[in-house]
Amino acid sequence: MGKISINIATGSLQPKQTIVGIDLGTTNSLVAIIHPDSRQPIVLKEVDQTTLVPSIVHFGQEGQVSVGNEAKSFLVSDPERTVFSVKRLMGKSYADVEDASSFGYEVIDDGLENLVKIKVDDTFYTPIELSSFIHKSLKQRAEHLLKTPVTQAVITVPAYFNDTQRQATRDAGKLAGLDVLRIVNEPTAASLAYGIGLRPDEEKTIAVYDLGGGTFDISILQISGGVFEVLSTHGDTYLGGDDLDKAIVNSWQAEHALGARVSTDKAFGQSLRLLAEQAKKELSERDRFDTDFEGYKLRITREAFNGLAAPLIDKTIKACDMALRDAGLAPGAIDAVVMVGGSTRVPAVKEAVSRFFGKPVSDEVNPDEVVALGAAIQADILAGNNKDVLLLDITPLSLGIETMGGLMDVLIPRNAKIPTRAGRQYTTQKDGQSGMRISVFQGERDLVKDNRKLAEFNLAGIPGMPAGLPKVEVSFLINADGILVVKAKELRSGVEQSIEVKPQYGLTDAEVESMLLDSIQHAKDDMQTRALVEAQTEARQLIETTRSFLSKNGSMLDSSERAETEGAINGLESRLETATKDELQHAITHLNDISRPYAERVMDEAIRTAMKGRKI
Repeated sequence: MGKISINIATGSLQPKQTIVGIDLGTTNSLVAIIHPDSRQPIVLKEVDQTTLVPSIVHFGQEGQVSVGNEAKSFLVSDPERTVFSVKRLMGKSYADVEDASSFGYEVIDDGLENLVKIKVDDTFYTPIELSSFIHKSLKQRAEHLLKTPVTQAVITVPAYFNDTQRQATRDAGKLAGLDVLRIVNEPTAASLAYGIGLRPDEEKTIAVYDLGGGTFDISILQISGGVFEVLSTHGDTYLGGDDLDKAIVNSWQAEHALGARVSTDKAFGQSLRLLAEQAKKELSERDRFDTDFEGYKLRITREAFNGLAAPLIDKTIKACDMALRDAGLAPGAIDAVVMVGGSTRVPAVKEAVSRFFGKPVSDEVNPDEVVALGAAIQADILAGNNKDVLLLDITPLSLGIETMGGLMDVLIPRNAKIPTRAGRQYTTQKDGQSGMRISVFQGERDLVKDNRKLAEFNLAGIPGMPAGLPKVEVSFLINADGILVVKAKELRSGVEQSIEVKPQYGLTDAEVESMLLDSIQHAKDDMQTRALVEAQTEARQLIETTRSFLSKNGSMLDSSERAETEGAINGLESRLETATKDELQHAITHLNDISRPYAERVMDEAIRTAMKGRKI
């Protein structure tokens, strides 16, 4: 983990290779590069001149997978097999998803705090796998247009993405056959596309206003010496251009009494929405929009549209105000306001943002492309082609710990700048567990047996508590000398243990290269193995908790409920070592479905007993 003589920022011994920048968006995705001749960032276009790839995946009945515009056509005709807005599900549990019923496809509720899965026919997909199909499509687009293999990428994420969501994004890239050199915040990428933060002597405070198709966020950044620090971020993951379209549709519905037809005729409703989107776009250039559609004269003026948009724009301005308050700044302290997302083309949006910050906004770069262009610039920096930008020392390989089933849980991903720190909370698996073994590994594979062991220690003296109750925080700190300090602390009792891991000078360039190559070549097998191990672990935990529940509350169940539950438990247990991941998920879902009604009944009774005689 110390300083290595190769240009480890590229993670490769082939300096000529093209590194692409990818913007995986909620609605659309793009891939960009630095043009080898002009040295300017460009978004790669297909022959039809489209740069945007809709972030949609469709699964055909014969198992064929389509992505982008080809998949988009199935949104109305085959909604159960057409997955959109998968970015909203990255790194989230079912409890985190605001309205799972609005998706059209089936989002699985395991009744646990597990990450969500999407069920299509008899197959269970994770958001990571679904995102990987989009990444693969972008990779293929780049390879087709560049006529060369593409294996390395910089991928952007919202500034508010947490560690789990960032790791999920990284895994999705890896599963698509990409070595993800860096995960970059979208506002940072947008700033780079405007040339902000590229000069080592530059110090600025900027606001990045990002209004996309389905989401809005505002980020306040402090830029100093090429380092981007996010001071605050605010927004709404369910506010975007789609809501502006919906406002126009609602206006037309009210004017022509179309409500009943829209609710019964899906194709008509979808056509109306597409017309509203067209009206919104045309009103950015013209004062009115007129069309005849199936006998209805649909009209709207820019003034009327501005009136409909005003409440939605006001919401974004309130978020800007809150972001500034969180950062402890006044609007006048902002040096530049960068506009991102197709919906910022609406003149009323630009005017409102300019008025709030008291200065003209930066909107010269295509707002759909600005994030992908910035990712390409970051990729160029990592490739060592931009000599003006200082690259700080970085970690050559990912660092993490072993979790249940021999899985590698990455805390510090490879190419993280050092010094750096990261932490995550874990808990016990068994009642009364008094110790926890912390094993530290270095490498890119999903199973620790395929990685390099650096250190191991035991956190002893955890007070006896039920499984899941202790909170053990494991933190990694790499100092400027490349020394890793691993600390484990049980937060309820304060029990603590730590170890120092010296820089690993034993790895040659060839060994690092070999480990990276292995991780890409085995990404699909690794992901399938990880998914199976996670399903087995989930099944074991569910068997244990359900048996414990039955022993404590068996008297509140009738004999048929007990027999059905025990049958499902035994069926799941007998197949633990032989079933596929999808078969296990079906059995887990079946057991959850059986136990949910009486678990809720027992909970209601417990609350009723606890509240007896109390006034609220």
